[in-house]
Amino acid sequence: MAPSAIRIDGKRLRDDRGREVTFRGINVSGDAKFPRKPNLPTHIQGDFFDGDNVSFVGRPFNEDEAHMHFARLKRWGYNSIRYVFTWEAIEHAGPGIYDDEFVQSTINTLRIAKDYGFHIFMDPHQDVWSRHSGGDGAPMWTLYAAGFDPTHFSKTQAAMVHSAWPDPATFPKMLWPTNYQRLVAFTMFTLFWAGKDFAPKAVIDGQNIQDYLQKHFIDACCYLAQKIHEAGDLEDVCVIGWETMNEPARGLVGWEHLDAIPKELNMKKGTCPTPWQSLLTGSGRAVEVDTYEFGNFGPYKSGTLLIDPEGTSAWLSPESSRDEKYGWKRDSDWELGTCLWAQHGVWDPRTDSLLQPEYFDKLPKTGDKLTYEKFTNTYFLQHVRDYKLNIRNRHKDCIILLQAPVLEIPPSIKGTSDEDNRLIFATHYYDGLTLLTKHWNRLYNVDVFGVLRGKYWSPAFAVKVGETAIRNCLRSQLEAIRTEGEEHIGNHPTLFTEIGIPYDMDDKHAYKTGDYSSQISALDANHFALEGSGAAGYTLWLYCGSNNHQWGDNWNGEDLSIMSIDDHIPASQLRDGPPSTNASSTTLTRQDSRLSSEVRPENLKSKLVQPSIERVASETPPDLGVPGLRAAEAFLRPSPIATHGDVVKYGFDLKSATFMLSLSAASRTPDDAPTEIFLPDFHFPSGKTSVEVSGGKWIIETLDVDGEGMQWMKWWHAEGEQTMKVTGVIRKSGQTTGVADEDYGYFEVMKRISESCTVM
Repeated sequence: MAPSAIRIDGKRLRDDRGREVTFRGINVSGDAKFPRKPNLPTHIQGDFFDGDNVSFVGRPFNEDEAHMHFARLKRWGYNSIRYVFTWEAIEHAGPGIYDDEFVQSTINTLRIAKDYGFHIFMDPHQDVWSRHSGGDGAPMWTLYAAGFDPTHFSKTQAAMVHSAWPDPATFPKMLWPTNYQRLVAFTMFTLFWAGKDFAPKAVIDGQNIQDYLQKHFIDACCYLAQKIHEAGDLEDVCVIGWETMNEPARGLVGWEHLDAIPKELNMKKGTCPTPWQSLLTGSGRAVEVDTYEFGNFGPYKSGTLLIDPEGTSAWLSPESSRDEKYGWKRDSDWELGTCLWAQHGVWDPRTDSLLQPEYFDKLPKTGDKLTYEKFTNTYFLQHVRDYKLNIRNRHKDCIILLQAPVLEIPPSIKGTSDEDNRLIFATHYYDGLTLLTKHWNRLYNVDVFGVLRGKYWSPAFAVKVGETAIRNCLRSQLEAIRTEGEEHIGNHPTLFTEIGIPYDMDDKHAYKTGDYSSQISALDANHFALEGSGAAGYTLWLYCGSNNHQWGDNWNGEDLSIMSIDDHIPASQLRDGPPSTNASSTTLTRQDSRLSSEVRPENLKSKLVQPSIERVASETPPDLGVPGLRAAEAFLRPSPIATHGDVVKYGFDLKSATFMLSLSAASRTPDDAPTEIFLPDFHFPSGKTSVEVSGGKWIIETLDVDGEGMQWMKWWHAEGEQTMKVTGVIRKSGQTTGVADEDYGYFEVMKRISESCTVM
């Protein structure tokens, strides 16, 4: 079941037989953000500050678990994986010290994924820089290298850290993104992208901190890429590409005034200090700052709060032995114990006065104005060039997935030497109102992307009322993001490498009642948008093998995984072992009488009428309805996987259980390269499914994946415009069995399926 090689043909992906490949993918896995030994979900402090002595071996899965997870994802119709790993996982012990055990375990796990036919691209993941600044990504030693003391981040609010919250169970939902606007993250990103311009005194081992950090990040990724190359059996077939840094943020580069928060910055929640206030609290000063809540129409000021670090500084003391521990040499002009930005004349600690409020607004050497777009086309783009060059020195023909800052204008490389034919525009989109409020609002939503791009003269016109308008709004935003990418990057495929919904909506109402109707509606709307966006595919966020109802994805209170261990996966789903390539074809009950031996490929189209064909019923219950799935109605949906010709459009209407596909083919379908469609028996059970095609012949197979079935459709058709319509069973919200007319509750359905499964 090894995957075929992928090539890029303009905006489309093609396999080695010339068929258009649609990526129906998922991110694996959310718990790859934190160590396995010791196991440190963000709500557990434990040995949190011993960042050197950790191990990510077993992330995303132990090898003995991997078959179970990959088989499950394969049965659910996924054909591609965004493989999450962090810089910390490779280089946690210190600069240049690589964890070879983790690297080898990654190779072993990738080989198992290859057995299941997945296309994989590697994702060097980060959020707000590091675990120790409230997210994930960079090793702890990078913070010491920049002169920080992570043990003082919480008291100074230099970063809001889940495990340091008085009661981690009450950590405010979606508070972690505010760390991008706090001292640690905005300093680290500023140093990473533009340290040479804005922090010339920050020299370590003879290099500016910018070069030091970027080199270590790229070298760590390249070390993994080199080992994958040396493995000899993964490149280009299984591991097809490398994405650039996840969700890059500019830090303070281009920030207009340090004592103000830009109006367009909507991520305001909890305490919201300006950068100037963060500089003060980071140096131990008490400051009263504004607080915000996030309501149905976005953030609003809720009051003020005094942050008083009581003299504690987030900066490393001069007496620290960290420089000696890690073996680097800091330049004599760089003083430990003093704010780095004070050392560059931004403010005066003696008088606590802001001297250069517009320090980051212009290039220091030229005085040129720095916008976000300017940042993207200079600092960010130069890093992408270096990353791409070095990765391709190891993986020669890899696809580079270029991810620009989220919802910002991509770099303008169209028609330049930065554009090449092995490039994908990778972008993220979340329905922010649903994500931040953890509530699916069926009444209205907002065209956020349209507002950001000045589409409306008043934001009031960006409000879309009614569920149909909301769904169309999401679709139009994704289409606009794709179009903008093509305008700036060129004629390349677009992949939405992150999109998803929170499952713990409405204070975990679904977990208490079994009513997942809000999650189903939200996730269906997201897939509706994806299917109509014109993108080459997506990787849904998220699959997390350790998700549970109490802590969600075990990371900062997020809960976006499509499965959960608390939804009781039965024993029959816990088998492992390599996938079988056996396939059993479903018998056709009706077939046009003119389908006979006289039908030849060249006259196929003229010999066929438009048939409506049903399949023989089966007594086997659908595997795809097993417990553990959440809002399965929405994500277990049909999709073209390999299309002979070009996909014109496709989509699945959940309410009518109808799948539509139209394509255009320049030639008839070869016998060995039919159009292939994932057709889940969750919605299309045997005996209750009808198919209408414009012409040709088709067959539905049940493929054996680890002893369980995965339903697959193959279609041989003539050249020209072709259409298909498949109609299945309309299910009630929350229903997961093949029975459409009995009103079982969610957990009753789970119980019945669990009891019907055979323990192997």
